[in-house]
Amino acid sequence: MKLLNGRTTLSIFFMSAVYAASPTMASPAGNVYIPLGGDNSIAIVDAATNSVLGKITGIPNVHGLAGTPDGLYLIAGRNDERPVGAPAPTKPAAVSADEHTAHHAKTSNKSASKSMVTSSLSVIRLKDRALIQRIDVPGAVHHVAVGPQGRYAIVTHPTQDAVSLVDLMTYDVTATIPTGPLPNYAVFSPDGKNVYVSNAGNNTVSDVDVAKTIVLRNVLVGGSPEHLVLSRDGKRLFVNNIDDGTVSAVDIKLGKVSSTFSVGSTLHGIDLSDDEKTLFVASLGDDKIASIDLESGKMRTVKLGPTPYHLANIRGTGKIYISSADKPMAWVLDQASLKVVGEIAIGGKGHQMVHVIGN
Repeated sequence: MKLLNGRTTLSIFFMSAVYAASPTMASPAGNVYIPLGGDNSIAIVDAATNSVLGKITGIPNVHGLAGTPDGLYLIAGRNDERPVGAPAPTKPAAVSADEHTAHHAKTSNKSASKSMVTSSLSVIRLKDRALIQRIDVPGAVHHVAVGPQGRYAIVTHPTQDAVSLVDLMTYDVTATIPTGPLPNYAVFSPDGKNVYVSNAGNNTVSDVDVAKTIVLRNVLVGGSPEHLVLSRDGKRLFVNNIDDGTVSAVDIKLGKVSSTFSVGSTLHGIDLSDDEKTLFVASLGDDKIASIDLESGKMRTVKLGPTPYHLANIRGTGKIYISSADKPMAWVLDQASLKVVGEIAIGGKGHQMVHVIGN
């Protein structure tokens, strides 16, 4: 059996640890994979019909999720920590407080030494939805990004004030790079040479050189930057600033904010339309979704609640999915009208959604 890195051995444990009900053929619109945190699973949703096809189970406390560019694998991150050398718990303790507050406290968790805790990434093969590898990383994983060539993943560690660069050919952590307090989200440049990381604790976005594994510059944005989306040409980065209720548009070449959009309270999910003329933003604090025309700057909003959370453009369908921070469901909105055209019972709190066409 050929693995992501070309190896032919496969642990019986990995084969049996993760399985959905019989894998089903994806529709032409593909599937959306939604990590469900404390439910220890990933929901599988048909992007054409908005129907739940099943779950990938046995992925503890999964929050960060990204797909490889070939559409063959998911990389899932655990949002918990354990002492180095301790066995990984099969089921994490239930989260007692709202995750949003825990993730975005003003100071990092320094109670655990940076050198004494670990967490893990899971590599999931979508053909049969089998877990083929677990990779230890130095701290809880909040979000995950995979580079455009599929060689490297970046994972953010808010409690460690750093990100890790993971080689998906060797399954090694090649570097852990300090970026700033509470690194939250990460996106790769189109050529894969740079990765941009939001640091919620000091209001900056770090520009990281992937080859040199160093921060080249920090761009000052708004208060507590979190989720990011980058234009396909790599020229504009949009940053949700939750404390300000604003979105910063960063000119990558100049390394500074070129424009700012005032949206609402406690922003969270953000994404671009297929033609990149419209920006969609979830405003968790005041139960609304904003649609911003990037040419005119005009904004439309619609009420949606409770607590719209992660948001994803479902490419080629004219829809966006928005999960709720308080209910085990996601809304389906028509992008043009912003009308709710469906609801999906996903069975947990939906986090970093991944749309994969072909699997």
